[in-house]
Amino acid sequence: MRLTEETTLPAGALPLAGLKQHLQLGSSFALAPDQDALLDSHLRAALAVIEGRIAKALLTRNFLLVLEGWRDADAQALPLAPVSAVLSVQLIDAGGAVTLLDPARYRLIRDQHRPRLAGTGAALPEPGTGGRVELRFQAGFGESWADVPADLAQAVLLLAAEFYEYRHDGGVQMAALPARVLALIEGWRQLRVLGGGRRG
Repeated sequence: MRLTEETTLPAGALPLAGLKQHLQLGSSFALAPDQDALLDSHLRAALAVIEGRIAKALLTRNFLLVLEGWRDADAQALPLAPVSAVLSVQLIDAGGAVTLLDPARYRLIRDQHRPRLAGTGAALPEPGTGGRVELRFQAGFGESWADVPADLAQAVLLLAAEFYEYRHDGGVQMAALPARVLALIEGWRQLRVLGGGRRG
């Protein structure tokens, strides 16, 4: 299984002003000038860490999931949530021939933690030996930072602030996520069962 982000976050998508305010309130001193690029990089790194820990896309982007075959022919679990749309499903055989599946042959089962792609009335069609599936989908809470749940938004700010504070120590102080960040994201974490297959 390989998951690739196909759209990147545009400049201004992350709460740069919010991080600046958080840092200034916490340290009681003004930030050095011309640090927007550095702060943005810390926000992007914090976002990636949080998303990886909870298997959620905080801001809406398009993703490509490549599979050698379905883990479960009835319903394939998707590795990120919340999924708002399945954009396309392609079967590519061993010779490279591409078959675009009719959307009428599958449906999205929405779930806060474990969205799935299921066949409609039958099992999902297989790509065949040596082939693969390319599944494109859209995931995220919304396009604006205001759409991100408050606890997750706060976790990103806190972690970005930690990255900024320890930016000169080579990561020694950041061997693990801070307890307050873990407390904020705990309710959003999911158990990975059967490597993405059916639960229970």
